[in-house]
Amino acid sequence: MRAFILALTVMFLAAAPAYAAPPPVEVVHTENVQVGPYDVRASFSEWPLRAERSLDFTFLPDGDITGHRGTLRLVGPTISGDEERLARHPRSRSEWGLDIRALPEEGVWKLEFAVDGPKGPGNGVLAVAVGPRPGPPALLSWTLGLGPVIIGGIAALVVWIRGRGRRRADIWTW
Repeated sequence: MRAFILALTVMFLAAAPAYAAPPPVEVVHTENVQVGPYDVRASFSEWPLRAERSLDFTFLPDGDITGHRGTLRLVGPTISGDEERLARHPRSRSEWGLDIRALPEEGVWKLEFAVDGPKGPGNGVLAVAVGPRPGPPALLSWTLGLGPVIIGGIAALVVWIRGRGRRRADIWTW
């Protein structure tokens, strides 16, 4: 019994630090954009970008985010997003970032930056091409996914209607 408790304690102590550390952001592509006097590195966790596909964005102005403030606005082919303040990425605390964000449609998206820091304010735009969503068309996916539910509903309705008719026949038989 002591050996079991000791093994269980060692297992929990060894697993806790590994579980507590968030996985780092895997950067697969980087673009540089000039935002006024600042050179901002924009990194992506997926490349090429695809519509409706979640990914992480990280942004780093001139080596460090200390002393800088920034905003970002995502502008799509038919969508103009709100300006949002850039905050630290939850898994890469030394950079600004967007965690698990998906761009809803394909086309050219513009990332409009505004950075203010020791060198003064600056604006810049990074245009990125977003390809079509991966996988089959959405209508086909929904049809295949909901098909069994619809068939089950029809089967339940048929059983209910047939059972209802038999009950009436049993009531009136003498």
